[in-house]
Amino acid sequence: MDACDVLIVGGGPAGSACAWGLRNSGLDVRILDKQSFPRDKVCGGWITPAVLSELGIDAAEYALGRLLQPITGFRTGYIGGSAIETDYNRTVSYGIRRREFDDYLLRRSGARVMEPSALTSLERDGDGWIVNGQTRACLLVGAGGHFCPVAKLTGAKGTRENAVVAQEAEFEMDQRQQAGCRIRPEVPELYFCADIKGYGWCFRKQNFLNIGLGRMDQHRLSERVGAFVRFLRAAGRITFDIPPALLGHAYLLYGVSERKPVDDGRLLIGDAAGLAYKQSGEGIRPAIESGLLAARAIVEAQGNYSRESLERYEALLQKRFGASGQDWASMAGQHLPSAWIGALGRALLGTRWFVRDVVIDRWFLHANGPAL
Repeated sequence: MDACDVLIVGGGPAGSACAWGLRNSGLDVRILDKQSFPRDKVCGGWITPAVLSELGIDAAEYALGRLLQPITGFRTGYIGGSAIETDYNRTVSYGIRRREFDDYLLRRSGARVMEPSALTSLERDGDGWIVNGQTRACLLVGAGGHFCPVAKLTGAKGTRENAVVAQEAEFEMDQRQQAGCRIRPEVPELYFCADIKGYGWCFRKQNFLNIGLGRMDQHRLSERVGAFVRFLRAAGRITFDIPPALLGHAYLLYGVSERKPVDDGRLLIGDAAGLAYKQSGEGIRPAIESGLLAARAIVEAQGNYSRESLERYEALLQKRFGASGQDWASMAGQHLPSAWIGALGRALLGTRWFVRDVVIDRWFLHANGPAL
């Protein structure tokens, strides 16, 4: 039977970051994913400079043969209303294609990438795991996103989770669509729902366009996405229909998820642990940081992968992301009528200081949070 020290299930940013963090540890690290890379991934597709810094990526080197769209500002408003444009006069973020970005991270991770295979069975074997009846691992790291099989097979109850749900389309525009697109590559557009329970986005990355909408409330999601696209057309942002085959995905916000990131011989990282930022729903940076923090805890465990030893990882998560629990917006939503929340939110979205200092700098860029 094949054996390794650490088996990471999921080859996305969280899993690759964890493996990269373990590259000089002396541990035998493997990555298992059900898909072959490069593969498409449903995601808005943007990262902050902190992500590149944390992973030691040179932007100029990465951009050779790959899409890396500098972002210097944002256009922000609410669906059905006006918008405010914020210009930073410098690069504050980047647009990426997940197909390229994830493949790049996986190839440079330093881990052995196993043949594409789904995780179908887990069996506890003393202080280790038997995976799919053929590989023994001392430690299992779940990095398979919201529907991570490690989380599912070790106790996560998806039916009780209040997940954010989203639908989106990313496609390469033809010449006619390019001519009919007023969305500028360096200025992504964000439009909140009238009730402030979600938002839609428009990211142009060179000639690729990504349009989507996500909400905490999944009721009538497709209808809301359709209304958002009609708003974009009415506002003159696009003059064409987007592809009808929208793709969906789901994720859990940090502090909302009840998943346990640590157990005997097992860690959950990224969306598998429910770590997306509360206000923006961004998952890439929390995924990468959780992977790096998990790697730190694994090295410190020195081969002892008991729950007590691995709780160091949970402590690192809380130090980085804050204690689990509701934020002020969630608590306000429980005590104020939804109509009041919506009216207040729309009023604030009409003020430049709130849009720049709170919505963009704090919620979306996390500008006050230095890189690991």
